Amino acid sequence: MKIVLLYLTVVNLAAFCLMGNDKRRAQKHQWRIPEHTLFAVALAGGSLGAIFGMYFWRHKTRHWYFVVGMPLILAGQLAIAVWWGGVSRGIWSF
Repeated sequence: MKIVLLYLTVVNLAAFCLMGNDKRRAQKHQWRIPEHTLFAVALAGGSLGAIFGMYFWRHKTRHWYFVVGMPLILAGQLAIAVWWGGVSRGIWSF
């Protein structure tokens, strides 16, 4: 369980920092982090960090696919976690 929490902490911190880094690059008219990379990190477990980063840095908040997509990814991940927890405890045995 500790390794899972460590992984989630690292990937969420990475997503948060990627949002900030992309915002800084946008302001300086530099090469940007591809949007598919931001979504990939969110899908890898960093959706909460990406959402916090979006609103903390005020970045990508005008793009509907980020405003809608990131919370949907988080909701899906939470649903999987709840389902997986129930299966591992034998609540939903098949």
